[in-house]
Amino acid sequence: MDMKFYGYYRSSTSYRCRIALNLKGVGYEFESVHLKQGAQKSPEFARINPQKLLPVLITDDGADLTQSLAILEWLDETYPDPALLPTDPLQRARVRAFAQVIACEIHPLQNLRVLGYLADEFGANAEVTKKWLTRWQLEGLESCENLLARRDKQTAYCFGDTPGLADICLVPQVFSAARFGVDISHLKRVTEIHARCEELPAFADAHPARQPDFEP
Repeated sequence: MDMKFYGYYRSSTSYRCRIALNLKGVGYEFESVHLKQGAQKSPEFARINPQKLLPVLITDDGADLTQSLAILEWLDETYPDPALLPTDPLQRARVRAFAQVIACEIHPLQNLRVLGYLADEFGANAEVTKKWLTRWQLEGLESCENLLARRDKQTAYCFGDTPGLADICLVPQVFSAARFGVDISHLKRVTEIHARCEELPAFADAHPARQPDFEP
């Protein structure tokens, strides 16, 4: 049985997993779940993921995995080359902390269901929503910039000479910032690492605009 990946071109959590699957050279069957149309709320998808969120990876033995960071760590443990985490325990903790700034602190506040709730329950219009997104995206990515500045050694990628878990989380978040019109041009390290990653096929091929379900 081949792996099956449920995602959506514009979902940053799906974007993370696409990058990792590409880096690992792991093939999979793709099925799009249209978030804007609410396909994730369907009874059929709820049977796949009761949380009704993306992404979902069905492994080649039929196991279902949810939550992007869990999927990324499973991929790294199952397909160890190239490694997404350093071998040193302290460095591994720092990489995980950086990834969690994005996955746990920034991303949940830009999630479609959160933005929908702000609009439906509190009447947030486009201007208010933009202010909300700018507040949390900018604060989070500025924290990432400061973490990068504090590294023991300044490297080509977030925490090494090859991309890993931190870069996999950073690139989709920078894409989200651009999509929501958040100016991060002053974040020198973040923008340089993002540009460097985008030159790599594994990252370039995972870009939302290159996905089969992309909508201009």
